[in-house]
Amino acid sequence: MNAKGRPTEHCSILVVSMSPYEEELDELVGQLNRQAHARHAPQLTDEPARVEQSQLAAALSQAIRSNASDILLVPGTALAQRINGKIRLTAGPALTDTDVRSMVLSLLSPLEHEVLQKERSIDLAFQSSSGRRFRANIHFQQTKLAAAIRLLPAEVPRLASLDLPPRIAELASLLRGLVLITGPTGSGKSSTLAAITDEINRNRECHIVTVEEPVEFLHANRKAIVEQIEVGIDTPSFSSCLRSILRQSPDVILVGEMRDPETISLVLTAAETGHLVLSTLHTNDAAQSISRMVDSVHPGSQAQVRQQISLCLAAIITQQLIPSSDGARRYPACEIMGATDAIRHLIRQGQDHQIRSQILISRAAGMITMEHSLAELVRRGQISREAALSHSFRQDELKALLSS
Repeated sequence: MNAKGRPTEHCSILVVSMSPYEEELDELVGQLNRQAHARHAPQLTDEPARVEQSQLAAALSQAIRSNASDILLVPGTALAQRINGKIRLTAGPALTDTDVRSMVLSLLSPLEHEVLQKERSIDLAFQSSSGRRFRANIHFQQTKLAAAIRLLPAEVPRLASLDLPPRIAELASLLRGLVLITGPTGSGKSSTLAAITDEINRNRECHIVTVEEPVEFLHANRKAIVEQIEVGIDTPSFSSCLRSILRQSPDVILVGEMRDPETISLVLTAAETGHLVLSTLHTNDAAQSISRMVDSVHPGSQAQVRQQISLCLAAIITQQLIPSSDGARRYPACEIMGATDAIRHLIRQGQDHQIRSQILISRAAGMITMEHSLAELVRRGQISREAALSHSFRQDELKALLSS
């Protein structure tokens, strides 16, 4: 314990005794869960069942009207909304600790509350009575509960609605291989992944299995049969699900995120055995994505993993969302790398630093760097020069493109 009586980094989070705050939290959650279903959704109506639901429902309704992508519930500050990438405080008093606790605890099942107490953070999805879905991360900060809630689109997005390059739509026609969507948090990876899955669902008679934490977009069966497995509810982990998923006769496998070495290894194996696998990584370009996968395994296995990646990789799409010139929306900027013979050779040889040069000379094959994508958005008047430069990792190169 440190001087303030809080666990240090080396202490176990699960303690034998509970503080008065945690005892009170346990009792409150017990009361709520005795009254609610295992996954109770707030009612977006004027007459909710409980006071805390009314407060949360009002916050979510306000965010929907403001076209916000996220809301932040943090004690000591007013309700915050993220609109077109920027945080804006709403009018009204600062939220109290009690306000936040009463809003978020009704979302938790007994099992989820147990996870929150042990891990100090939990991800989940919930749905309003109107069918609108939300993704939430509930966590502790300064010993108090806080939450970030993402407003998911009312419908599964179509590729055409996301302003993505036409090359990305072609990925939905692939029958096998690994397709990675990468980028920072909030860059639209989940929407792109859902849109590609929807395109497959609409056009192929196949079996799609998704493994997500949590399930964000609900896919109705169209031409395909879609099964959606939620980590923590339907399966204990990504890796445990992936170990059995090949026996479920899938054609397409969507893995929400490759978070650990075992999941990465199992994803590569699934793609190597002739399935189309879609997944995400929090990386900033194609070369970094490949290095991340290789570095996740023991040095003695890295040559084998490079061989696997070179054989099964189909494409890596890296994206960012850039505020438009008028501030009314955001446009995606994308780096696109296809797995040509030259790219596969560089991967096998461990020459990741040369991948970007290969992308530069492969525009005829549909590849594009992030800087070229940003420059095109500027030329079309969709984003400003300043916004493009602030989202570029190679500003000198972008300036040269914009002046040519």
